[in-house]
Amino acid sequence: MTIFSKNNLDLSSSPYLKQHKDNPINWQEWNKETLDYAKSQNKLIFLSIGYSTCHWCHVMAKEAFSDHYTAEYLNKHFVAIKIDREQRPEIDSYFMDFITKTRGRGGWPLNVVLSPDLKPFFAGTYFPQKEKHGLQPLIYVLQLVKKWYEENRNNLQNYSMQHSTAGSFESISVSKILRKIEIAFDQESGGFGMQTKFPPHTTLLLLLNLYQETKNDSAKQMITKTLDKMSTRGLHDHLQGGFYRYCVDREWTIPHFEKMLYDQAMLLWVYSISFQLFHRKKDRIIVEKIIKNLEETFSDGDGLFYSAHDADTNHIEGDTYTWSITELKRILNSEEYALFSKIYEISQKGNFEGKNHLLKKDLVEFEKNSTKEHLMISKIENKLLIERNKKPQPFVDKKILTNWNALVGIGFILAYRYTNEKKYKETAIKLFEKLLDRHFKNNILAHSSLDNKLQTQEFLEDYSAMLLFATYLFEEEEFENNGQNKYLDYLKIFLTQLNKFKKTSDRLNLWYANTSIDDFDQVPATMFDHPTPSSKSLAEMAIFRSNIILKQEVIALEYQSFLESDFHNLTAFYTKGKFHDLHLVEKIKHNYLPINSLTKKGKKYLDCKDFMCNEYKNKTDLITKILNEN
Repeated sequence: MTIFSKNNLDLSSSPYLKQHKDNPINWQEWNKETLDYAKSQNKLIFLSIGYSTCHWCHVMAKEAFSDHYTAEYLNKHFVAIKIDREQRPEIDSYFMDFITKTRGRGGWPLNVVLSPDLKPFFAGTYFPQKEKHGLQPLIYVLQLVKKWYEENRNNLQNYSMQHSTAGSFESISVSKILRKIEIAFDQESGGFGMQTKFPPHTTLLLLLNLYQETKNDSAKQMITKTLDKMSTRGLHDHLQGGFYRYCVDREWTIPHFEKMLYDQAMLLWVYSISFQLFHRKKDRIIVEKIIKNLEETFSDGDGLFYSAHDADTNHIEGDTYTWSITELKRILNSEEYALFSKIYEISQKGNFEGKNHLLKKDLVEFEKNSTKEHLMISKIENKLLIERNKKPQPFVDKKILTNWNALVGIGFILAYRYTNEKKYKETAIKLFEKLLDRHFKNNILAHSSLDNKLQTQEFLEDYSAMLLFATYLFEEEEFENNGQNKYLDYLKIFLTQLNKFKKTSDRLNLWYANTSIDDFDQVPATMFDHPTPSSKSLAEMAIFRSNIILKQEVIALEYQSFLESDFHNLTAFYTKGKFHDLHLVEKIKHNYLPINSLTKKGKKYLDCKDFMCNEYKNKTDLITKILNEN
């Protein structure tokens, strides 16, 4: 029996929750027993949602959540619950929808107050221990919230999250979407918008495919400008090779320093495809650096990848990654320092908390350097990395998440296709097999694991990502093993499992993010494809590719909001005929093929696109036709 008068997070399988196990607050996990207890005691619920590498989550843990006066008030009047958003994405999605609808914006930590019968009526993000930045202390906010509830408890409304069915642009053309994206594009700094910059993975994927079809110069400019700024400015870890989560400024100067697995995955997609289209050596270098980062800092050593690296080291954001001039001069000799300061923006005052976060200067000038200088810069960067690795390192969240690992696997397949590095394909195959071995038990696909302890709730994002992954591996297996394609079996299994998350109403398919369990109802799946594809959009893409493989009818999709739903828009683009369904007698390497294509074995060479098929005498004729078009 759970003792609710103490903090029980030491029993959790979540690294994030364990970070709060020593708070004086009597934190509980979200489960039916805790919810029943709150209802039986007629206590308000204070729900706090975050993740292990969240900077402001750490700040609140250190401040308000470690304050004994705040804890005493919370423990007396509330049941306090902690949730790892990466373990329970459906709960996070529900309450994020609530805060954005009621407050206009959200973020993490996401703090929500619920009635004993689970009606949310207040939400906020960061609250300090003491008043600062114009924000009231958490204890004061809780007192006001409790008073408001006592006066209004009989007027609380149920909150219902709506399905993503409205807002389709049935008459909009893809050219109009492109024009809307152009308006949002930052011509000077790349990316979209003029404030905080997240890597726009899904919009870049859409633009890459539009360029493949149209050779639109504007699309190319938006892609290459953004990729170059991301790889040379502050979003990129120039020494280790990975990417941080986002930059706080328009110019991509200073990031929040956490590194998420999903960013490495999606940027591996984007830079691999860009290399295929534009044949830029610098894109291939970034592909190789992302993979180096994955193998050296995310790998669990057994074929799978950890979830994230913290932004903070010893409660100081970015401390591992930043340098003083004194440090750099101590590590580098005079010749090395002179060349390094020629390539990188460094100064005595620094650009972040008195230190230097490394940014490259003008890329064009860098590319003019001699081969000797490039080799010397690489040696300097490696020398600094060796020294950096001797510093205290950020915390690593060692959860294994199914959906994020599947996205990484697809990234490795794309890197293999367009660089011809066979080891990348081998990595992807091993990853798929390890996910099945660890997370697929009794026909149930677990969402996550930590130290082999499974989280067995079922989510649409996991089945969708694994189905999509299986379609890519199907292509690789199709021309091997005498036509015995084992991935076809997994494709059919995961395709069937998607039905758990779909209901039909008024001839519309309504998608849900999760299966219904005893502690939370089914939540409508969103279509917000930023920074990663939504579970619904992943399902649409996976179903589209599966239907091509299984020779099933493809249903055309309508376009949705630009920037927000661009992975859906990419699938819609494909379903409107802008996709090559290739039937091949023998395999053709993908670097000879369009990025918007899928290959399968056939008795003749066919290229089916725009709702018609053209036959070719041999693969040379087919390749010639494709090369002439592209």
